[in-house]
Amino acid sequence: MTILADTNLLTRSAQPSHAMYPAAVAAVELLSQRGERLVLASQNLYEFWVVATRPPGENGLGLNVRQAHAELQRIKRVFYVLPEAPAHIVEWERLVLQYDVKGKNAYDARLVASMNNHGVSTILTFNVSDFARYTGITVLDPNELVSGRIAEKGQPSPEGSGGAG
Repeated sequence: MTILADTNLLTRSAQPSHAMYPAAVAAVELLSQRGERLVLASQNLYEFWVVATRPPGENGLGLNVRQAHAELQRIKRVFYVLPEAPAHIVEWERLVLQYDVKGKNAYDARLVASMNNHGVSTILTFNVSDFARYTGITVLDPNELVSGRIAEKGQPSPEGSGGAG
């Protein structure tokens, strides 16, 4: 299975002191051990750069350009970056109209457009509710995944519930 990682997973995995760091790192390790293909859209890289280079007082990581670039290189060694396609904008426009997407949620719609164009049906994100509106995709929460509430291949285990999408 191919799984797109949301940008919040990248930012949290770059912050060892953040409460979500253990789940972010463990989820990537678990999925990699299962043989899942972990991917990103190019948008994830842009979004990561914005957060990485923004000051901590503005909800950023406060990295300088060299540090941010080093982290970006690490990310690209872990995740395959899906190629951009002209059809992405067409699919994005269809999604924002179909789901009445407004404001910053348009960024999430662009990730879903990339997923749709590349046949990716699963996203790994801490922001499960941001993707709940989109039919046809499965949303995995790293916390639930690593706590064992999501069994092999992203299906809910009998003890708990998995992400909904």
